[in-house]
Amino acid sequence: MRTPGPGYLGLEWLKATSETQLVALDISADMIELARGNASEYGLERRVEYVLGRGDRLPFPDASFDAVFTNGSLHEWSNPRGTFDEIWRVLRPGGRYFVSDLRRDMMAPFRWFLWLATKPAAIRPGLISSINAAYTPGEVRGLARTSRLSGARVSGGLIGVTLSGVKAA
Repeated sequence: MRTPGPGYLGLEWLKATSETQLVALDISADMIELARGNASEYGLERRVEYVLGRGDRLPFPDASFDAVFTNGSLHEWSNPRGTFDEIWRVLRPGGRYFVSDLRRDMMAPFRWFLWLATKPAAIRPGLISSINAAYTPGEVRGLARTSRLSGARVSGGLIGVTLSGVKAA
């Protein structure tokens, strides 16, 4: 399971795997429609199910998934701890999780590079608001520590932060 947005990360994963299914969740019906169109362009619409819902109230039974991944949405979650707990709940024992997002404390030259590289220019203000709303690696570590993902590995790169781990079997 993953959050779709326009769906590219999930579709690229699906394209690189075989005999896999993707269940993608988004809070926005408009983003789900965009992602469905992208899945059709990829020719993968039969291997994807899109679900409308919230991360902190995942509409799936316990131990439903082998893996959960999401990219670029952590800063938009209204309840990150609750979402971390839900990720844990829906993972099967031995299941893997991966959460990545921008980091608020990235150095100014990297912000500037991202600003220049973002096309079309009309979406640059959204990039800046996303960076400003993002978490630092220390903040992500603190959120994870108080959730069921307490054993997560948190690392910070030049422009992003990742949280990953495996649910104990």
